[in-house]
Amino acid sequence: MVYTTPWNRKIEFGRTMVMGIINVTPDSFFADSRKQSVLEAVETAKKMIEEGADIIDVGGMSTRPGSDPVDEEEELNRVIPVIRAIRSITDVPISVDTYRWRVALKALEAGADVVNDISGYQFEPDIVRVVSENNVPYVLMHIKGTPKTMQENPHYEDVVKEIKEYFTEKIEYLKEKGVNQIVLDPGIGFGKRYEDNLEILRRIDEFKELKLPILIGASRKSFIGITLGNVPPEERLEGTLAVTAYCTMKGVDIIRVHDVLPNKRVIRMMEAILWQRL
Repeated sequence: MVYTTPWNRKIEFGRTMVMGIINVTPDSFFADSRKQSVLEAVETAKKMIEEGADIIDVGGMSTRPGSDPVDEEEELNRVIPVIRAIRSITDVPISVDTYRWRVALKALEAGADVVNDISGYQFEPDIVRVVSENNVPYVLMHIKGTPKTMQENPHYEDVVKEIKEYFTEKIEYLKEKGVNQIVLDPGIGFGKRYEDNLEILRRIDEFKELKLPILIGASRKSFIGITLGNVPPEERLEGTLAVTAYCTMKGVDIIRVHDVLPNKRVIRMMEAILWQRL
């Protein structure tokens, strides 16, 4: 399967890809991911590409649990110069991490290829129109609540079943609106309990029944910290790598991570063991 943007940049599925995270924010939960200038963000992108990143994901607003949104103008001022600058140095696909349709539109105009929307178009439904009119891939994520409220007592009877029902309904709507290049993100940590996150990973195969690419964003998240003895984000790399190894074994299509090189090496080693693929 290949997803293509109007600029003829391609995302080819068939092996586990790495999406490198660049947060143009002062308050993302992992301090080392925060980039405060265009130059710093571009240098980070260069390093990630050298290390093997398949996609660069640029976001200008923290969506960690309990966070408040920044205003739209501030988000635009953060992400658009960075996307434009990264595009000037590479043809690697760029994803914009936003749920605002105007930010998505301006990002695509600046050279982005993918819209990565944590809200599943719930917060600003016009983002669907932007994606459809520009014929770009769309990451459809599951979230319960908003970043501000999502961890206030979330509850599921069957977390995988409920997420699949959510996806099924939204996929149908997206396709009616002309959006056909869809990637599914179950939303690890977005309105999920500790046990929900583990259950999603344990039953990841069930999402393949929807016959669309799957993205997992677990990098350095709190459920890893809890598992490893309540360690902070700075001490969660090994747990992240374990998730990456597992996801590679399960055929997950995209892993969204802060640390490109170690995750890329884990994927390469797993592919060699599983399929003798170099």
